[in-house]
Amino acid sequence: MPGDLTSAYLADLRRRLPAGIVDEIADGLAEAREHHLARGLTDLDAAHAALAEFGDARQLAAQFTRHAPGRRTARIMLASGPATSACWGAALISTRAWTWPVPAAARIAFGAALLLAVAALAGAATGQHSYRRTRLAAPGSIGLIILDTAMIAAALLAAPAYTWVLATATAASLTRSGLAARLIPRTVTG
Repeated sequence: MPGDLTSAYLADLRRRLPAGIVDEIADGLAEAREHHLARGLTDLDAAHAALAEFGDARQLAAQFTRHAPGRRTARIMLASGPATSACWGAALISTRAWTWPVPAAARIAFGAALLLAVAALAGAATGQHSYRRTRLAAPGSIGLIILDTAMIAAALLAAPAYTWVLATATAASLTRSGLAARLIPRTVTG
């Protein structure tokens, strides 16, 4: 019976959290149970006491989700958006980007890709009950890296002159891309 309680609890967590986290929780539950057994509780009472210490599986999973690396990464990437966008907005206006020889289909594809990346990041940043949803930060961040690279390439190839405003926008994109590249591995493994 005590094993059934713990197994059911851990099975519930496995549906909600990555295996590595559940394995650590399982170790902690076993240690807590052993501690209660050493205090003289019966096996069943020790299992109940250990589970009570850890709390409801849904609430525990929600706590891990709120602190998920993907959620933090998504929030950082979204927070960098306005500053990077302002730099590119100023650069595109100052260089009259509407006159650049960039096909309309490429402009539409870029806008659609940007919306998808932002939607993935927003989904990861707002996920409160689904740890898996916080992992959307990885594809969203990869999307931003690709888009930043595309913007820099377009500016270098299509702009009539490489101005200080374009250099500032390029620096903002490179900074954001570097940060994203550093954070993505935590998002995938966390």
